[in-house]
Order: sequence, then C-alpha cells, then structure tokens
Amino acid sequence: MAESFGTDAARYDRARPRYPQALIDRIVAASAGRKILDVGCGTGIVARQLQSAGCQVLGVEPDPRMAELARQFGVEVEPGKIEDWDPAGRLFDAVVAGQAWHWVEPMAGAAKAAQALRPGGLLAVFWNSAQSPAEITQAFAEAFDRAVPDAPVRLSGLRPAADSYSTMISNAVEGIQAAGGFGDSEQWRFEWQRVYSREEWLDQLPTTGCLTWARPEQVAEVLTAVRATLDAIGGDITVDYTTLASVTPRAA
Repeated sequence: MAESFGTDAARYDRARPRYPQALIDRIVAASAGRKILDVGCGTGIVARQLQSAGCQVLGVEPDPRMAELARQFGVEVEPGKIEDWDPAGRLFDAVVAGQAWHWVEPMAGAAKAAQALRPGGLLAVFWNSAQSPAEITQAFAEAFDRAVPDAPVRLSGLRPAADSYSTMISNAVEGIQAAGGFGDSEQWRFEWQRVYSREEWLDQLPTTGCLTWARPEQVAEVLTAVRATLDAIGGDITVDYTTLASVTPRAA
C-alpha cells in the first residue's frame, strides 16, 4: 500500500488537503533555523508550505513517481527510504514527516533523524485526520466492503480515524524515545474545517490508502455509491479535520 500512492501522483497532489498554516508557523517558530528535511515528502505538499514560510527544504522519497512531481514543483528530492538514506554529514534544524511516519520503521527512522538533526533540532511528525458527515462515512464504508471483498480490512464498524492517528502518534513517540538522543515529546493538536464540492470529495477518495491499490472497477463502484449519497444530501459537504502532531527536540 505504501508504494501505491504514486499510481496517480497528480491526483494525489491535487486532491489531498494541505496542513493548517498554524502548524507550519509553529514548526518554523520552534526551529532554531530554516533548514528542513522532509521525510516521505511525496509530491512536496509539506515542503512547499515550508518553502512559502521561508524554509530551505530537502525531501527524501522512495517513490520515483511522487519524487519527480515534487521536483517539477521546485522541491529538491533525494531518492530512498529514510532508514537507508545517508545524510552525508549534513545537519538540519528540523526533520518533518506529514502523513508519512507510519510507513517508517519507528526506531530506525528516529535514529536516522537524530543523526541528521543538529542539537536542539526538532523531529515533527504529523497527520491530518478527516471526519466526513456520518452519511458519507457510512456510504463509503458499506460500498468499499461490498466492492472490495478481498480487502485486508473491513471499514464498516471501524473506529474513528482520529483514534487510529492517535495510535500512530503513540507508536512514533515510543520509537523516538527507544532510539535515544531525544528529549521529551510534545503533542500538538489543530482543529479545522474544509468545505468540499461533490466533485472535490470524489476526486480525493481514490487517493486514500484503501483504494489506491484497488482495481478500477472497484473504485468506480465505490465512487458511484458515494456520489448518490452526496446527491441525496445536497452535494457540498463540510469535513472536520484534526491535525495531530508529535514534536520532539534532539538532545543537546
């Protein structure tokens, strides 16, 4: 699944939500400098937000399709997984990972981040968690379970997304502390909303991990069911987002 997001990198970049400006501003304010390493940078969504805030960003990305699009947007990217990447003596003021650290082996990734951070530098890992209206969430889950019977997970009855991301935060912190070389982790939380048109919501659904690897006819069946529910409730929807972050300083 981790290698499936580049199947349609342009859609991923177009449809995936950005991160709240308050998060970007807080990372920049908490960092001693503006030299940032972006782990699993994908198409450069986080990197470009940081660049707009005046940062110099280097991305590390294992998927060449995602990395190439990031380069087209002006992001410098080196290929590979962070666990295997060589900082070559370079030091950064912050290492960040947006919607990516759960694909990293927690302890090995943290150890490499510690190697790349200057003393006092920050390791900031964060995720966007979306909660769509109940009718849409239910329609998507039921359609997915029906259309993709061979999926490794059933969506009906699954716990709220924010709970899953809280678990990711806990796993990240456990790995960071086990790796050593870091201080205490601090948790940040940002609540925000975004209004989606019917077509915008349907455009982003195929970028979710449960659909990026599904067959085209399966994706089409899911989108047809969700479209019908969107039409029934008026088309546009307001989605509640929670952005969860764990921020840990490199020990001096």
